[in-house]
Amino acid sequence: MPSTRSLYGFAIFLSAFLLFLVEPMAAKQLLPALGGSSAVWLTCLVFFQLTLLLGYLYAHWLTRRPFNRGLRLLYFALLAIAIALLAAQKFIRPNLSRGSEHPVATIFFALTLTIGLPFLLLGSTSPLLQIWLFRKQGGHVPYRLFALSNVGSLLALVAYPTLVEPHLTLKLQRSLWAVGFMVYAVLCAILSRQVPATTQATPQESPDTLAPSTSSATRWLWFLLPMAAAMQLSAVTSHITSNIAAIPLLWILPLAVYLITFILAFEFPRFYRRSIVVRLMVVMLASLGYAISKMDTSIPIGLAILFFLFECFIACLFCHAEAYALRPRRPSETTLFYLLVAAGGVTGTFFIGIASPLIFAANYDLSITFLVTALLALAVAWPDGWGQRLLWATASVLVLFLNFALHAAYKQQTLLETRNFYGSLRVKASVTREGQPLRSLLNGTIQHGNQIFSPGFTRIPTTYYAKDSGIGLALANCCAGRARNIGVVGLGTGTIAAYGNMGDRIRFYEINPHVEPIARNLFTYLRDSPAAITVTEGDARTSLAQETPQHFDVLVLDAFSGDAIPLHLLTTEALRLYQKHLAPNGILAFHVSNQYLNLAPEVAQLAASIHMQSRLFDTATVDARGEFRSTWVLVTASPTFFMLPEVALIAAPITAVPGLSAWTDDYSSLLPIFQPTGH
Repeated sequence: MPSTRSLYGFAIFLSAFLLFLVEPMAAKQLLPALGGSSAVWLTCLVFFQLTLLLGYLYAHWLTRRPFNRGLRLLYFALLAIAIALLAAQKFIRPNLSRGSEHPVATIFFALTLTIGLPFLLLGSTSPLLQIWLFRKQGGHVPYRLFALSNVGSLLALVAYPTLVEPHLTLKLQRSLWAVGFMVYAVLCAILSRQVPATTQATPQESPDTLAPSTSSATRWLWFLLPMAAAMQLSAVTSHITSNIAAIPLLWILPLAVYLITFILAFEFPRFYRRSIVVRLMVVMLASLGYAISKMDTSIPIGLAILFFLFECFIACLFCHAEAYALRPRRPSETTLFYLLVAAGGVTGTFFIGIASPLIFAANYDLSITFLVTALLALAVAWPDGWGQRLLWATASVLVLFLNFALHAAYKQQTLLETRNFYGSLRVKASVTREGQPLRSLLNGTIQHGNQIFSPGFTRIPTTYYAKDSGIGLALANCCAGRARNIGVVGLGTGTIAAYGNMGDRIRFYEINPHVEPIARNLFTYLRDSPAAITVTEGDARTSLAQETPQHFDVLVLDAFSGDAIPLHLLTTEALRLYQKHLAPNGILAFHVSNQYLNLAPEVAQLAASIHMQSRLFDTATVDARGEFRSTWVLVTASPTFFMLPEVALIAAPITAVPGLSAWTDDYSSLLPIFQPTGH
């Protein structure tokens, strides 16, 4: 009956659409406690995969026993509880004030409390409804509906940043999503009433339902192949957002590729040709393995992103198509198949997103992922003869050698490397063009400060903090020769401490606990400064909210040059908090140097919302002094500051962006200020 099949298909599509719509919504709400680290998304991804696994486990448990009145009532009760939890969301407020101390636990706790049960029920839908439809109509298990669910996921993934986020507040997003979930719940409740209370084969079932049970080796591949695909997704996402280009929203592309390979594998299996895909995979693993071993070789950004996305596509297509080819012939094993697929996804994302930063001081995620993929290709190709065995055995050995070579490359010119939830930090020793010793602090491709270690140069501010930059002018002209009280969000190497004089007070706010020891021990800005220096650990906005007014003459906001912009530091609520901590006529200095975001118009909108003036300060690169091109926006209520001759000489008005509005804690969107070609 086509209408029944369509109803099941719509329910599966809706559940997947809601799943991938709530993921970015939920992750965005965690920013105030956890900063803007891209690791927030990867950790959320681990939670989503784990909850999906629990949903598959729930579906597996339901389908292993007769769907009698008791189970049907349990199913109804869980749907009702999930709806009640969504209705009570405004009363459920997890305490995230100390989230930066235990970020992984905070993410899991908050997501469990807010969306855990609804997400689990949505995740169980695809395998559960496939079995229900099979019991109702007989024939084959409709695996193609799994592809339909991935189409729903892909559409939601694309719709959120382009249609939902730019036009709807978070509150309205949550309300509409809750309505969508209620529609889903009613639809599933109706469908569940049509399910026969049996687990036995029906006369309409096809002969292949009597096929022998699947071997243990094949079941291991159901787990390992999706694990490798999930590792590809997580490792490629981390690599391209940290080591190639710090472009916001770039994480969408690998996830879209991952979902497309699921669709192709389950909906269009005839288009998969192992002989072609494995040859492409050998070429991609070899070429991209060579590329990541050449850390200091510059590759055009667009080409590098396309290369890694194509590698991710080929590898994930191989993993998912081979898993589909090994799918069970017995309907009773269908939910076990999905259960092991989900377990593999959880394991892969957990290893890359959580375990690897704890195990390794540097980021070897991509090379380890290549090795796992090559070993699985060897296992899958083993029945194809000695030609394929030798090919993939050789590839595995070469990728293993790459891991050792990459480890050696990381050690070159590296004084220290450390890694945690907030990223991989590396202190590199090199020389300037003039032959002066130089130390640099890097997080992926992002420079967090340099220091020239030559006599007379160690107290000269470099990179984005030159004396003619926006921050240099603010500090030189804020206080008419008296001692200054300075606040700085973002420590880095502590370069701003070079401006400190006797009697000055400088208070840094830093969310990453690994940064302060590096700044104090491998750079000298902090210890050479005559100013009184203090460092407060944790998210700056949370810390400022808990402190009494600090009366800063200048408050520096320096957290917006990386791949994941901490949007909660750029809202009207945040600016009112900063304003509370300013001295009369104090200055807010926003460092907005960013290759892909034009943040200055947004800062201007925010300044206007709290009745303060703003100006743009854009200064050029000076290689001889280690100064980078920098863009600062200074915001103040002072009627005279922007009229000072040395300030007015560089200050420029900020060009408005049509349709841009001031961000709030309930609304923000990067899309209107995104510059895909950089500047």
